[in-house]
Amino acid sequence: MTTELTAAQLRAYDGSDPAKPIYVSIRGKVYDVTTGRSFYGPGGAYAVFAGREASRALGKMSKDEADVSGDLAGLTEKELGVLADWETKFQAKYPVVARLVDA
Repeated sequence: MTTELTAAQLRAYDGSDPAKPIYVSIRGKVYDVTTGRSFYGPGGAYAVFAGREASRALGKMSKDEADVSGDLAGLTEKELGVLADWETKFQAKYPVVARLVDA
């Protein structure tokens, strides 16, 4: 995995363009979740995570826009455990295609 994406570049992979894959980042690893388009694509239950770094929201089990970030500050041990569970699920189901970097 050598591809690097900034948060701004990642936004282009939010499912709004059917010709592009859908990406979700967890702890800086960018996963191709296109096979889960019904969940992550427009109108899907998890569309808020598409094209974004979603670690905080996943740890908090939140779909609130304010929680969709990579900021893990203030998360409880339980929430960090939930995030680790999500990360394990993503690793088993979706390929890592890039690394999220600061612009």
